[in-house]
Amino acid sequence: MALSERKKQILHAIITEYIRTAQPVGSRTLARRYKVGLSPATIRNEMADLEELGFLIQPHTSAGRIPSQKGYRYYVDDLMEAPDLEEEVRDKIRQVYDFEKLKEIEEIIKHTSNLLSLLTNYTSLILGPQLKKSAFKKLQIMPVDHQRGLLVLVADTGFVKSKVINLPQTLSPGELNRIVSYLNMRLDGLTIDKITSSLIVELRRDLYHHIQFLEDTFTLLQDSLAEDERRVFLGGTTNILNQPEFGDIEKVKSLLSLFEQNSLLATLLSRPVAGVKGIVIKIGRENILEEVHDCSLVMATYCLGKEVAGTIGVLGPTRMDYAKTVAVIEQVVNHLGRL
Repeated sequence: MALSERKKQILHAIITEYIRTAQPVGSRTLARRYKVGLSPATIRNEMADLEELGFLIQPHTSAGRIPSQKGYRYYVDDLMEAPDLEEEVRDKIRQVYDFEKLKEIEEIIKHTSNLLSLLTNYTSLILGPQLKKSAFKKLQIMPVDHQRGLLVLVADTGFVKSKVINLPQTLSPGELNRIVSYLNMRLDGLTIDKITSSLIVELRRDLYHHIQFLEDTFTLLQDSLAEDERRVFLGGTTNILNQPEFGDIEKVKSLLSLFEQNSLLATLLSRPVAGVKGIVIKIGRENILEEVHDCSLVMATYCLGKEVAGTIGVLGPTRMDYAKTVAVIEQVVNHLGRL
């Protein structure tokens, strides 16, 4: 819907002020604080029109106005301008993604989750990569003592699975190296879901002299597949308690209960952005779960290598600072891509 420039100016000012204060906004506040060049009476008329069009709500007869879901949607689609992040914020992001310190994907995601909640003061949710779509990279065995070794499976997305195994006493170090090299050669580049039962039977046949050692290896591979529920990493779950919109204890209990349900959170993060790159903003009832109908979720996919691996999200009240949140997520996604 096309709005006049005057109505756009007033709607932008109301949303900016409401994000800042969480209080209904009146015409005198706009006239005094935002220098719109209009009298309070003219502003009131424009506010009444915006309310009639569904962009604003008046919670009480004598109160000012607050944005509706429709108002927020118009704001993020047509009025919002991404701010330039302060250099201090950019420095914090750069420091977290120190290439020398972060090695494994789970560690990277945990750091990212904490960073997002710290910089936005909202709750962060990150959908981790899907293991079965990760490609086999390397199998390695590191001796623990003369009888045991640590079997390590590494995927291209940074997943690391490990298991302590018993080493056959008849197996020389040279034979062990040859077996590991053979498995690395045969499995190289295969995604985990391509390491099928028939392939495992074939590998067993090729290396039948070392059945027990292979059983431990294949058990680790199969256990990895069995654990493939995509994990959601959370940060700043109590930040939601700091928002005045969530003074209702039932709302808070509903959200905190949701935060404990990994499969529902994975659904919330995966469905809205399937196949979509860039920032996606779901406002209020646009979210598929009733528990977050009073919230907004800002999301973006992130890549590992050239493939989309998961979703980064920030959950806050519909009154969230969309512009800053979008800018922070964009910076984080860029750093993740390079990392």
